[in-house]
Amino acid sequence: MSNKAPYEASSVMNTAVISVGPHATLEEVVKILADNRISGLPVVDSDNKVIGVITETDIVNFATKVHVIPLIGTSGWLSPYIDVTEIAKFKKGFNLLANTKVEKVMSKRPVTVSAGTYINKVAELMKKRDINRVFVIDKEGKIIGVIARADLVDYLAEWKR
Repeated sequence: MSNKAPYEASSVMNTAVISVGPHATLEEVVKILADNRISGLPVVDSDNKVIGVITETDIVNFATKVHVIPLIGTSGWLSPYIDVTEIAKFKKGFNLLANTKVEKVMSKRPVTVSAGTYINKVAELMKKRDINRVFVIDKEGKIIGVIARADLVDYLAEWKR
């Protein structure tokens, strides 16, 4: 437990936030997600204000729309069910996916809370909105932390009555 208020977002949030800008490509995002073993990122503007969120689900949904179905755990995005005559179409779809800008795919309504928000409220927001993370922002709307579901589980595991 930290020295911060034990029931507030500031005591649970991870301050080592990895973010991307709206002009990053999905290829860049996929690499960041895989390299850091995370499932989503805040999208921030040049002032470090949260303007969106990009998640694995957003990418998979977009990939489905452009007919490129990624397979998690493989070294590439090639489906094992693809007909070899479809390789040209696949390559075109992969290039489209890889070069697509985050702003086109991101969710534009990220859920944010202040550092003083009670943890139970954070949990309620996650459940109500069916999301895996909330972003903690300061008074100017700049990101200062992120709380993922795993952070709440860790908090509960450490909590002493």
